[in-house]
Amino acid sequence: MKALGRLFDVGVAVVPVDLGTAASTGKRLHLTNYGGVAIVGFLNNGTAAQAPVFDVQEHTAASSGTTRDLDVVATYYVKSAATLAGTETWTEVTQAAASEITNADWDDANQVLVVAEVEATALSADCEWISVTITDPGTAQVGAALYIMYDLAIQRAPQNLANPQA
Repeated sequence: MKALGRLFDVGVAVVPVDLGTAASTGKRLHLTNYGGVAIVGFLNNGTAAQAPVFDVQEHTAASSGTTRDLDVVATYYVKSAATLAGTETWTEVTQAAASEITNADWDDANQVLVVAEVEATALSADCEWISVTITDPGTAQVGAALYIMYDLAIQRAPQNLANPQA
């Protein structure tokens, strides 16, 4: 069996969008079928006046329900350059546990790849879903986010994997 469906699955959080139009609320991910998720964010350089913020939330339902900040991100990793060439190495960033992930250097000059991991056990007892929102930086800047779910509870061929939002 290939790695997709055995070791990991991939889901959409925020499709590529001009973040300057409004905050982009990510799709919800039902985390009960996975040991955890790596949230992968991408920012293109733009004309942003302020740095976008990735904000991780937990939810009690697939839609509506109760939403809260998921204040568990204490470490994340960044690759950043005026033009990402694939030669960059990861920089580890530590912070007090929070739901927000940001850096003042993400405002306009650099392309950014950022990864933060959330373990399923970090969710509150009444929550099974997470999402990530990317804030509006004030002016044009393209951004996106993916979920890479790992430690799959049920391993299957990719075409037989469960809907990650269900």
